[in-house]
Amino acid sequence: MNIHTSRRSFLTGLIVAVTLPRLARAQGRAGYFDQLPASGTEWVPNAFIRVAPDNTVTVLVKHIEFGQGPYTGLTTLVAEEMDADWSQMRAAAAPADVEKYANLALGMQGTGGSSSLANSFMQMRKAGAAARAMLVAAAAERFGVSADQVTVEKGMLISGDQSASFGELAEAAAMQTAPDDPAVKDPADFTLIGTDLPKVDTKAKTNGQAQFSLDVYRDGMLTAVVAHPPKFGATVASIDDNAAMQVAGVRKVAKIPQGVAVYADNTHAALKGRAALGIEWDESAAETRSSEQMVEEWTAAAKAVGNSAKDWEVEATGDVDQALTGAEMVEATYVFPYLAHTPMEPLDGVIELRDGEAEVWMGSQMQTGDVGAISAVLGIDNVRLHTMLAGGSFGRRAQPDAHFGAELAEVAKAHGPGAVKLMWTREDDIKGGYYRPLTVHNIKAALNADGTIAAWDHAIAAQPIFMGTPFEGMLQGGPDFSAFEGASELRYATASHRLRWAQMESPVSTLWWRSVGHSHTAFAVECFVDELLEKAGKDPIEGRLALLGDDHPREKGVLQRVAEMADMSGDYGYGVAVVKSFDSYVAQIAEVEDRGGVPHVRRVWCAVDCGIAVNPNVIRAQMEGGIGYGLSAVLYSEITLEEGGLVRQANWDSYPIMRIQQMPAVEVEIIRSAEPPTGVGEPGTPPIGPAVANAWRRMTGKALRRLPVIPVPVA
Repeated sequence: MNIHTSRRSFLTGLIVAVTLPRLARAQGRAGYFDQLPASGTEWVPNAFIRVAPDNTVTVLVKHIEFGQGPYTGLTTLVAEEMDADWSQMRAAAAPADVEKYANLALGMQGTGGSSSLANSFMQMRKAGAAARAMLVAAAAERFGVSADQVTVEKGMLISGDQSASFGELAEAAAMQTAPDDPAVKDPADFTLIGTDLPKVDTKAKTNGQAQFSLDVYRDGMLTAVVAHPPKFGATVASIDDNAAMQVAGVRKVAKIPQGVAVYADNTHAALKGRAALGIEWDESAAETRSSEQMVEEWTAAAKAVGNSAKDWEVEATGDVDQALTGAEMVEATYVFPYLAHTPMEPLDGVIELRDGEAEVWMGSQMQTGDVGAISAVLGIDNVRLHTMLAGGSFGRRAQPDAHFGAELAEVAKAHGPGAVKLMWTREDDIKGGYYRPLTVHNIKAALNADGTIAAWDHAIAAQPIFMGTPFEGMLQGGPDFSAFEGASELRYATASHRLRWAQMESPVSTLWWRSVGHSHTAFAVECFVDELLEKAGKDPIEGRLALLGDDHPREKGVLQRVAEMADMSGDYGYGVAVVKSFDSYVAQIAEVEDRGGVPHVRRVWCAVDCGIAVNPNVIRAQMEGGIGYGLSAVLYSEITLEEGGLVRQANWDSYPIMRIQQMPAVEVEIIRSAEPPTGVGEPGTPPIGPAVANAWRRMTGKALRRLPVIPVPVA
């Protein structure tokens, strides 16, 4: 493909386009993403790199940046292949355009499943390699030499005593032919990949330059808040807005499908107006059960799985029932509450309607879904979405039903032409649902006389996440793997094994939460196998290594490494867990102290194998953050419904999260690997809960079967 420049493109710099695979569609129930399509499939061009005359190189990143590091990771890949200097690298959000910027793992533009680096690894490297080849060709013409006589070092093209920067060659490079399939470096030649580079977005986030949705202000913009139903499944019956319209600054009140929107000159007035609304709710279809009632029903369903039309047999090998009757049986039930995501920045966005088009600014995690929802609500095709930086997510912004985008569009539709900023408060989000599902596990196992596992019978009762959403097609008519991933394909050797899922129903809205199903299946599996090993008199590490056998070398690798790292000589409890999630392998050992009858986590050792470590500092940060996030859930966090269906929690005072002074000392080591990179945003979370629980049980003899360990009283 020939790329020709114009005066305008010269002034704005060089746009490098490369040919990349057509969308890859996620298939089946094996995981959240598949391999890239095989060579020979049709390719489409995508633009990822901008080289400016000032010699800066901006990488257009198709994934949202909310702290997990894709701006830095993907920029590193480009810089490596271009042989750029890190100081000249920049990153910016790519436009919302599924044809150019699809997540090759998901078949849409979006971020999730810890797939950002994994799906972009070769894509961005080839983009960088193509840019380098075009710059080298331009330099060869200028220097009057062949291309093989041009070297590139830290953003400079050199041949003998001649040199030029990327910026100086941008115009000439734009006239070159982009290679169809540029060669990429041998990993042995990496100079940037694998090093601790400073994050490209840190400076802007610390000096106030970084722009979030909250920072967007448009001329004449109003702020809107929505009164959502106080119970899940309720709807608006009638509205009295007289008092609300008397509040200074309130401009309008409108009923929308999601509730009642209040528009005002500022956030304070909008919130005050919302508080003055008189709304009667139709609760005929609302959830009125309490959490305790639901736990009882979920537990009964898990123990009686197989008796309902909505029960699924996920997998089975051998004769489990026979094995359970012919050996010593051990049984345990684990209860996990609803959990909120509570990212630092609640949901918010700005939309402006004008002349049959909509312009949107929001921290969109799934741009394709959000654009589609906004377009459908407004009945227009011209929707321009700007992906803003966002203050965290943990799954909250990745919505299969695009509910926030749809609500933003409904607010704009009811308002008419002009700009509106839609705000959710912390209370809106904590009480508004989209939780990790309440889940109950019941596991039975039979032990042989030598302590090996003769049978493993695992039942899970939980609501689905994918079913009933546009993502249901991924299931191909099968069960919702988000409910049991991590419990399926059991890694520990057993002669017979069965996994079943009891599909539970409730109007309470659910959503994937950091590490999704692994967040509870890892706890149940790792705690239960630890109990079995203790009952058999086996060491928790050596026993796991034996059960893993020869088929799981990477799990064994991280387990052996974390055992070498940990200093378990103190007078404390020590617990271990090893989990594969999102194609990464993480083992953790927790050191736990008994403080007044509750566990206090002092230290955590973590070994991670995530393939090629593109940015070790980002990997360590994500492991540390995942550990803190997981500890919050294990120790403190839960969403509970009172009898009648009202949510008890409202803010961080009643839904606490780990504070910095409560964090244990964390040591992370990354296993050297030549495998393709895999996820790091989520895999640090699943092992910490069972590691702590195992340490506590081995120290005190008390098994942790229901989370959180330290429930917070709510007045």
